[in-house]
Amino acid sequence: MGAELHVVTLPALNIFEIIAPTRWTAPMVFNSPHSGTILPPELIASSSLPEHQLHISEDSFVDELFAGCVDAGAPLMRALFSRSFLDLNREPYEFDARMFEGKLPSFANSSSPRVTSGLGTIPRTVGDGVLIYDRPLHLEDALQRVENYYRPYHRALGQLLDEAHTATGISLLVDCHSMPSSAVSHFVGVAGPIPDVVLGDRFGSACAPDITDLIDETFAKAGLVVLRNKPYSGGFFTENHGRPRHGRHAIQIELNRALYMDQTTRKQKSGFGALQKLLTSLNESLAAHIAPQQDQRAAAE
Repeated sequence: MGAELHVVTLPALNIFEIIAPTRWTAPMVFNSPHSGTILPPELIASSSLPEHQLHISEDSFVDELFAGCVDAGAPLMRALFSRSFLDLNREPYEFDARMFEGKLPSFANSSSPRVTSGLGTIPRTVGDGVLIYDRPLHLEDALQRVENYYRPYHRALGQLLDEAHTATGISLLVDCHSMPSSAVSHFVGVAGPIPDVVLGDRFGSACAPDITDLIDETFAKAGLVVLRNKPYSGGFFTENHGRPRHGRHAIQIELNRALYMDQTTRKQKSGFGALQKLLTSLNESLAAHIAPQQDQRAAAE
């Protein structure tokens, strides 16, 4: 299996990067849409927050944690801009009417739970509800973010997955994320200890159970607490690309940030290397697990 992989840029700002393996041998694509750190000039000019606060919602270091997938024969795609500017794991127009001057277009989804919580396609808040903007935005600015950042990213990811599926009859999207420990602290005494990992497969509709089971068992054998679909069942990427009946699988992996970073200083902790090694082992196991399925497809043809 081969692929023409490259970095795509706009004149003013890098949008994303695709880190290609020497040989693309596993029909998997790893996606880290929230690990970017670049704050576009449009965001800095329109936000009332200091720059360090605009980084709070980012999935810091997640792209580094999963980078072993490249050695396992699968590409890693990662956003380079900050999630506080635009959230790629949303519908293209999940817009909050409170943020904009004038009336939203009819195609905007302004009533989703994500919009209500301040985390739409153009986020209204970072962290624990801190407002990003102190004045209304121009709707045209939001539409330009979708056209210039959102659509190129989703188009490139779709092309990678289509190429894998066309070549082998199967594709697996591993959507890589992190969660603040505060987001799952309420599980203590309710669903057991605080989860270290949350797997989201849209309650089985986005990924075959044997794939989800393999990931679950890998983390559990390492002594980590794993939950499925609670509180995160998978976002737009998982929902949009998971079609198991058609050989298209997608799963979201949420890692508790307390495992590998100081959530106040946003610096790596001593556990970073061990977790990175575990994820590299998982990537290799997934590649080995997928291989027989693509071989069976080839034999059938």
